[in-house]
Amino acid sequence: MIILYRIYQILIFCPLIVASTIITAIFTVIGSALGAGQWWGYYPEVLWGRIFCWLAFVRVTASGHENIDKDTSYVFVANHQGAYDIFSLFGYLGHNFRWMMKESLRRIPFVGWGCKASGQIFVDNSSVSATRRTMQEAEKQLSGGMSLVVFPEGARTWDGKMRKFKKGAYMLAVEFNMPVVPVTIDGAFDVLPRFRLLPRPGHIRLTIHKPIPPTPGGHDLNTLMEESRKAIASAMPHD
Repeated sequence: MIILYRIYQILIFCPLIVASTIITAIFTVIGSALGAGQWWGYYPEVLWGRIFCWLAFVRVTASGHENIDKDTSYVFVANHQGAYDIFSLFGYLGHNFRWMMKESLRRIPFVGWGCKASGQIFVDNSSVSATRRTMQEAEKQLSGGMSLVVFPEGARTWDGKMRKFKKGAYMLAVEFNMPVVPVTIDGAFDVLPRFRLLPRPGHIRLTIHKPIPPTPGGHDLNTLMEESRKAIASAMPHD
């Protein structure tokens, strides 16, 4: 059975996901160039994320959609288990958003082009002026119900357990006084951890927690980090 599944992955899965990625990127670039970046920067990617899950026989269930409003801008913070975090969030979060991503991803063919065209936020901390430009770009994007998704761990876990959260992921929420929504991802590590090349069938569960609103005086950074981490951990399985 495993041999048949690997043959399927090589002959069918891989060619189809490459083709879908290229097609999605092309449509995103063209649609964004025509002035509809908010739509083309999200909805084709919803289908793209679901295709990745469907073709790998990965089932995704999401709960907590009642906690968020489509017309409100949030900073979503999620734990980072593996590559399928991206596909499951794109496909099933149910809220238009942009990613905060590493500057190096801009150079990936097709993927980087689509991300740049659709207004994804590339983090450049190479200088003070570059950081300022990142903040300005983020402020321009985060309006009219547009939200941001950040992995505060910064990188995928090696063992399925949450890594230490970094303060930088929360700076936009603090700077712009935005509500923060913790999101728990459970099951993506079993599907495709960072030390494997191909996914295996599985079940990914997304739990969208209640927003953490800013206080009248604004967010306290340390309290915000602690509360969001506790919320994410509360929906993780405990040994």
